[in-house]
Amino acid sequence: MGEHPSPGPAVAACAEAERIEELEPEAEGRPPAAPEDHWKVLFDQFDPGNTGYISTGKFRSLLESHSSNLDPHKREVLLALADSHEDGQICYQDFVNLMSNKRSNSFRQAILQGNRRLSSKALLEEKGLSLSQRLIRHVAYETLPREIDRKWYYDSYTCCPPPWFMITITLLEIAFFLYNGVSLGQFVLQVTHPRYLKNSLVYHPQLRVQAWRYLTYIFMHAGIEHLGLNVVLQLLVGVPLEMVHGATRIGLVYVAGVVAGSLAVSVADMTAPVVGSSGGVYALVSAHLANIVMNWSGMKCQFKLLRMAVALICMSMEFGRAVWLRFHPSAYPPCPHPSFVAHLGGVAVGITLGVVVLRNYEQRLQDQSLWWIFVAMYTIFVLFAVFWNIFAYTLLDLKLPPPP
Repeated sequence: MGEHPSPGPAVAACAEAERIEELEPEAEGRPPAAPEDHWKVLFDQFDPGNTGYISTGKFRSLLESHSSNLDPHKREVLLALADSHEDGQICYQDFVNLMSNKRSNSFRQAILQGNRRLSSKALLEEKGLSLSQRLIRHVAYETLPREIDRKWYYDSYTCCPPPWFMITITLLEIAFFLYNGVSLGQFVLQVTHPRYLKNSLVYHPQLRVQAWRYLTYIFMHAGIEHLGLNVVLQLLVGVPLEMVHGATRIGLVYVAGVVAGSLAVSVADMTAPVVGSSGGVYALVSAHLANIVMNWSGMKCQFKLLRMAVALICMSMEFGRAVWLRFHPSAYPPCPHPSFVAHLGGVAVGITLGVVVLRNYEQRLQDQSLWWIFVAMYTIFVLFAVFWNIFAYTLLDLKLPPPP
């Protein structure tokens, strides 16, 4: 008999695959079934009339027959969802989404409207957890406002893959900083060194045609005081967010903040260079803080008011340092010191695209109308900035500082 591939993060995948293999003997030489075929075969066993629907009662019996293979929190949620269908039926696509752990846009609403009451025991009350389990639970309470999502994340998280994006970006930023510190012989306020802007990673208005500079400027920092705060925020905020929402979504918010930061400088502070990862960092932190404020009663992280105050104070001090440095007498006149506008570009991305990402844990973003609205706004801004960089500098007859 042929073997079926595992459906990955599916709920009780192994148990379901074994049952399907027992029900459907394969012909010799038949190619392996796609993951969805597992669920199609199983669905057909409960839908002999091929109506495209099964009763919620049959779905409950399926879950209960494999209760020993299901994580208890997932079983509670799936049973609640089964009871939430007022017509007593579940269509095939909903069945696949549930069993494949693909949560549709209506998933949470169906849970909240379910007739079955979820277990009142909060994840925080569970005892006897290992160190890694306590860490995962801590991350869940730091980032997710709903107990259902926290339980689902706690059961689903496998640390595979690990939060590689934020860690990799942070290590690269530290490595480039150390290299520049050694080559310039200066670690504090590196940006004041006369040869600082000669680096090919820095965004410089005279070299804006070199498109990579709109992104690579994140690997250059004004000094150890600039790098230190960005690294701390990336690790304390970015890594937990990536553990919950994944590298793709968090990387998207981070890179969108970085690009928006450099483009914002090219539009609003046209003569200034840009350095530092503050655009991406401020995108993540502002999205996280906005998500906490919008879900204040649901967020159960400890000392949240104090911690928000500390985060805002740190961000304000870093922004104040950037403003001071921008208007401080330049070490390489007539070119000014790097701009602070990138911080504002990151904040704008965080409170738009970032909030939509963080508010929709495991939801399909393409189902969210706000997501498309903010994507359209971001796209319009990028196109505007591109045309601005092509035409505005000439039309305004702006005198730019000479290239480094």
